[in-house]
Amino acid sequence: MARILVYNNDTNRMETYYRRLSEAMPYNRGSSQSNVLWTEKRVMQAWNSQRYLFGGPIDVGFAFKRPYEGGHGNQSQHYAGTAFDVGQRMSNSNRNRLRNSAISSGVWSYVEPASLTPTWVHFDKRRGTPACSTGGFPLIRQGSRGSYVCIAQDNLNTLGYTTGGLDGVFGPQTYRAVIAYQKSVGLAADGIIGCNTWRSLQESVVGTGKTSTTINS
Repeated sequence: MARILVYNNDTNRMETYYRRLSEAMPYNRGSSQSNVLWTEKRVMQAWNSQRYLFGGPIDVGFAFKRPYEGGHGNQSQHYAGTAFDVGQRMSNSNRNRLRNSAISSGVWSYVEPASLTPTWVHFDKRRGTPACSTGGFPLIRQGSRGSYVCIAQDNLNTLGYTTGGLDGVFGPQTYRAVIAYQKSVGLAADGIIGCNTWRSLQESVVGTGKTSTTINS
């Protein structure tokens, strides 16, 4: 049974769904082995629009990943549940048709050029202005909600800094966990997850595997 956290962009609320693998899922877990997933409503809407516009099945190779599972760059949108890597088993012509469809659809924030991903198509529905000038996740602070908060909570819990749960809501316990983490690694302890804190958290967690304090249900 999987627990799926969905940020509703229309209401600014987190919604929770429970699904067995045999049931329709709000988001594709791809190669993830996690029992907890997260995404956003507008990501699912974009995916449904893309399938309709393409007019045929789209095989998903990679979608969601938790940071401790690794497999992607340190601030990959796959960790936010906002990205899809698809078309790995398509012919080159169909893959190009899918990429062109994704570009012309206008529903995605970013579509990877063929020069970077010639054997698959990457598109994502990232949100917010990146905290780092090189790109990545947006700045989050107390009061923030959504899948990027889930990433931070997942990282903090995996590192032993309890946030009081994994719910996508940046509340007082998550704030205190951020402060404690920042102090422990010598960062400015302001309780805000900006560029330096994101880099530190992701570098500490990505691909290291889950720990005894990782939340998995």
